[in-house]
Amino acid sequence: MKKILLLSDTHSHIDDTILKYVAQADEVWHAGDIGDLNVTDTIKKLKPLRCVYGNIDDAQARLEFPLNNRFFCEDISVWITHIGGYPGKYNPAIKEEMNNNPPKLFICGHSHILKVMFDKKNNLLHMNPGAAGKSGFHQVRTMLRFVIEGDNIKDLEIIEIDKRV
Repeated sequence: MKKILLLSDTHSHIDDTILKYVAQADEVWHAGDIGDLNVTDTIKKLKPLRCVYGNIDDAQARLEFPLNNRFFCEDISVWITHIGGYPGKYNPAIKEEMNNNPPKLFICGHSHILKVMFDKKNNLLHMNPGAAGKSGFHQVRTMLRFVIEGDNIKDLEIIEIDKRV
């Protein structure tokens, strides 16, 4: 069993509230637009981190993290990318692989819009945790946490941090 904290679009922002939830997780997954690598360095000191770079991330972030991160957590195949789209409107750059080799859990960021939905065509769960940072149009900072146990994704929670100031 793994307790996962999923965040995205920190845009160089990390604070005690985010770190409180990091401490409660077994692993942290970041779906890109990290901004300052101090964000991921801080998380890595506390918990294992799986991360991808986003469109605002610099060359240093792109050397440290991949564009796409595919792996297994327990018995769940996971794919994290930053600009992935959503069921019925996947990014053209990933559409072919999505159709030929879909994961069970597909995660992206970029939109700053929290969204969890099931893709019936590809038989997968799609998650976008919204934005945990303070840059962007979103009004409330959000993250997701959930548990992966064997081949089950369960106990999904939306974390609303606060209104963006």
